[in-house]
Amino acid sequence: MTPKEVLEFAKKNNAQQIDLRFTDLPGLQHHVSYPISQLTEESFEEGFGMDGSSIRGWAAIHESDMLLIPDPATAMMDPFFETPTLVLTCDVIDPITRQHYERDPRWIGKKAEMFLKNSGIADTAYFGAEAEFFIFDNISFDQTQHSGYYFIDAEEGRWNSGRRMTRTG
Repeated sequence: MTPKEVLEFAKKNNAQQIDLRFTDLPGLQHHVSYPISQLTEESFEEGFGMDGSSIRGWAAIHESDMLLIPDPATAMMDPFFETPTLVLTCDVIDPITRQHYERDPRWIGKKAEMFLKNSGIADTAYFGAEAEFFIFDNISFDQTQHSGYYFIDAEEGRWNSGRRMTRTG
């Protein structure tokens, strides 16, 4: 989609806000939302200001001004928000030099893809998030005025590798 098509898409879907998303180095997705009226065709060039010092592993306070530049190709309506929300994934750039921020995982991925193409190794690269979750069989905890504890147990826990498991059925 072009920026103009994104604005038409937002209007067609009655979007009331935009949610700008980006990822930090450890892979945690961050976002900031604005009223849809803040999104213009110029926003795709000028971007939205952000403070990079509040993102772990990014910038010191004296170098923290950054811009989120929405990528129109990523536009979608969030199916979970109560308020109709247009989601855009963003590139992070320096507002003065207009260069990509070196710790932006999206930029790191783009550079890796460019390297693959230029080296002739491949012409396509796929990147994706690793969905991690844990299922526990038992969790107990307590907190009193003079003590506290928690206990987590799971059959598949490494700490149970010596336990003899019996299975039925």
